[in-house]
Amino acid sequence: MAKDPRRPQALRRSRFTGAVVAAGLLLALTGCQEEDDRANGAEDGRSVVVAPGKPGEKARTLTPEQAAKEKPDDSPNAADHAYVQGMIEHHGQALTMSALAPQRASADGVKRLAERIAAAQKPEIGAMEKWLKLHPAPSAGSGGQGHDHGAMPGMATDQQLRELAEATGADFDRLFLKLMTAHHEGALKMAGEALAGGNNVAVEEMATEVVATQSAEIHRMRAMG
Repeated sequence: MAKDPRRPQALRRSRFTGAVVAAGLLLALTGCQEEDDRANGAEDGRSVVVAPGKPGEKARTLTPEQAAKEKPDDSPNAADHAYVQGMIEHHGQALTMSALAPQRASADGVKRLAERIAAAQKPEIGAMEKWLKLHPAPSAGSGGQGHDHGAMPGMATDQQLRELAEATGADFDRLFLKLMTAHHEGALKMAGEALAGGNNVAVEEMATEVVATQSAEIHRMRAMG
């Protein structure tokens, strides 16, 4: 078949046209980006913070210094410290209970549940311990309030833990689901108290995560029981 002598020329024109279009798009996008950058910056070139206005009000532009002054004070209070200190121990008991499942549970669902609980609560303990290092709790001698760990809701008694450690098979499954459901319900109560009485944003986020995760697990355990 004979080659079309016009084909190379047409192909070159097509490539040239495509390059021109691409260059035009790039210039347009660059111009838009520059306009956005100018809109988000102060006239003197300094960065600014856009603060959303109240309903019906326009947004305000603030300097970083002004934004820092308007940031609400989220200093930890007694409720924040009580929650973090108590939940570290509360989670610790859940890990103790979950560690028994691989060898003593009979249902695969119970074993998987225990694995998920451990996978979620180990990192949460680490985050809470890190928070306490950044925000040490005031000592009782300086007016701080201690936390009564024995009064934490949902905690299994020593007798219940012994019974769980001695149970096997279906007996373990039933007791594990019963104790862990109560344990999670106690955690939800503690999280609710922190959300209602606390002041620190990080603690609020931790408590919100506990509510979301453990509420879902409670529904799952009730369906398995």
